[in-house]
Amino acid sequence: MGLQRVAVFCGSNVGDSNAYRNAAAALGKALAADGLSVVFGGTNKGLMEALAAGASEAGGTIHGVITRGLADRGQACRYSTELEVVETRSERKLRMSELADAFVALPGGIGTLEELFEVWVNAQFEGHTKPMGLLNTEGYFAHLMAFIDEMVKRAFLPAAQRQMVIVESDPHDLIARMRRFEPVTVSKWL
Repeated sequence: MGLQRVAVFCGSNVGDSNAYRNAAAALGKALAADGLSVVFGGTNKGLMEALAAGASEAGGTIHGVITRGLADRGQACRYSTELEVVETRSERKLRMSELADAFVALPGGIGTLEELFEVWVNAQFEGHTKPMGLLNTEGYFAHLMAFIDEMVKRAFLPAAQRQMVIVESDPHDLIARMRRFEPVTVSKWL
């Protein structure tokens, strides 16, 4: 079946540089141009809306998964070609994970990191082999990955699990590497 749908975790803020908004839109366009559907948090805020607008501009399919509370506050993204409303953030994350064949994190806050780390932990403990990527706009994830490398160095994280995360600053390069991703089995990590 291959790579068809990519869940993108990203901030409901735009950050302190237009580069983040531009990168989110560029990723949406690149995913759509590559025939990949976007799965995202479904709101009209920050990088989420920029991502969906970019995918929409390129004729892509955009599947939003939003909580009822956010939808009731008028925060549903108009670019979603399909919008699911769920009750809780936990349901939202589970549904996005079910829909996705791969995951990408854009710059964001603690919610974005929490979503990334949850799918990364699930790869270790539940054995999913879906590729995970970081779009490293303006070096945003450099310190995080240096810390992850420190975990490997100090034997708190197997090197194979570190290799599960693909880091690129260009959306086309990230998609290409995700398409070539060779899964690492859980037995090699533990």
